[in-house]
Amino acid sequence: QMSKSTGNFLTLTQAVDKFSADGMRLALADAGDTVEDANFVEAMADAGILRLYMWVEWVKEMIANRDSLRSGPANTFNDRVFASEMSAGIMKTDQNYEK
Repeated sequence: QMSKSTGNFLTLTQAVDKFSADGMRLALADAGDTVEDANFVEAMADAGILRLYMWVEWVKEMIANRDSLRSGPANTFNDRVFASEMSAGIMKTDQNYEK
C-alpha cells in the first residue's frame, strides 16, 4: 500500500515507470471500490503486470497454433451454453444502461 503519511509515496511518473501504464490502470481500478479511502496496493500492480504478460503469452500461443484449433459450426452443447451466457450478460448490461 501507499500512504503519504507513512512516507511511502510515488509520483505518477515514478509509478508508471515502475509498473507501466497498464499495470497502473489495473491497480487503480482496484483501489477504492468502497466508500473508504482508496489505497494503491503495489502487490496489485505487480499481479496485474503478471496477468497481462501471461495473457499476451497465451494469445501468442493461440495465434501460433491456430491451425490446430477446432473449426466448423459452433453447435456443441458447450457452444450453446457459451452463446447463452454471453447473451444473458449482454442483456444484463443493456438493462443497466437503459436505467
